Amino acid sequence: MSVNTAAWLASPRADLVVGPADMPVPGRGEILLRNRAVAVNPLDELKQWTGDLMYRWLSYPMILGEDVAGVVEAVGPGVTRFSAGDRVAAYAVGMERGRRHDAEGGFQQYTVVREDLAAPLPDDLAFADAVVLPLAVSTAATALFQTENLGLVPPTAAQPGTGVVLVWGGSTSVGMNAIQLAVAAGYRVITTASARNADLLRGLGASDVFDYSSASVERDILAALRGDALAGVAAVGPGSGAPAVRIAAAAGAKRVALLSPPVSFGSLPRRGGPSMAFVRTMSTVAWGQFGVLVRARLRGIRTSFVWGSALMSNEVGPMLWEHHLPAALADGRHVCAPVAEVVGDGLESIQSALDRLHRGVSARKLVVTL
Repeated sequence: MSVNTAAWLASPRADLVVGPADMPVPGRGEILLRNRAVAVNPLDELKQWTGDLMYRWLSYPMILGEDVAGVVEAVGPGVTRFSAGDRVAAYAVGMERGRRHDAEGGFQQYTVVREDLAAPLPDDLAFADAVVLPLAVSTAATALFQTENLGLVPPTAAQPGTGVVLVWGGSTSVGMNAIQLAVAAGYRVITTASARNADLLRGLGASDVFDYSSASVERDILAALRGDALAGVAAVGPGSGAPAVRIAAAAGAKRVALLSPPVSFGSLPRRGGPSMAFVRTMSTVAWGQFGVLVRARLRGIRTSFVWGSALMSNEVGPMLWEHHLPAALADGRHVCAPVAEVVGDGLESIQSALDRLHRGVSARKLVVTL
């Protein structure tokens, strides 16, 4: 009989510890996945590093992890899209409010995932490559297509979208997927990145790539519109909100989707209790967000904060995971990006992957095989 093990976060700011876990049982509309690869995300690292700053509804010990890829072990009642033995990538939502936090956590050998948040994988697509997608592509789709965010025409619509989408932060995991999804939906995409990643993003479909560190980057982006309407701006990465709003205002765009805080939380100490670093960081976040929202409102721009898991309960989830992504992966229209960097094998390697992520990673995703 199969047994399950997990990489547990036993207490705030502790290192992950591998130990026994109950075997999850899929419920209605769910599948049980035997994981062959997992990826680490900033949300995992943030939860571990900052304790209860976020996801306060989770209790210890807990299982983190959103990105999983593997083989279907069993299916629950009502499942029609998958059967045992299928190869899939899936978005594990155990960290979200109201979910079965242990059963649906990604950092374990067996994870329960929702059928409608999974996509079949072509036989020639490796698990380690596919596992870079789930959280990033879900967040990108939520930002672009959810009515409360940019509300763009989705790639499954009968008529393609028109105009330009600006993705500020194109070399991030979310940015690379947002570029591809917006292009698939019919939009021209302008993006920002460091000069070394420009060719990579053009290869994903961006028409123009500008160095975000250039003093003229905002003027250059406005010139690159060439008279086309700016349909919306997806602001990815710390500090992206302010330039996104300024560009939207200058171009007459009315929507900006905010996906990151004004500053990184990486400067926070990995310990409890008050500290000057905590006060400085949180003050910068609060005043930075307030400033962006006020400037946007004064210019008639609608801003929204993006939470990737929102697609669990709206039309974006089925559009992405059931209708667009399976076919796009099968025929190569959607590339698994960013590039996977396998940093270890086995659950014991996840902690070192999180440590590496905290030190900084650019234009790649850290993956652990199982």
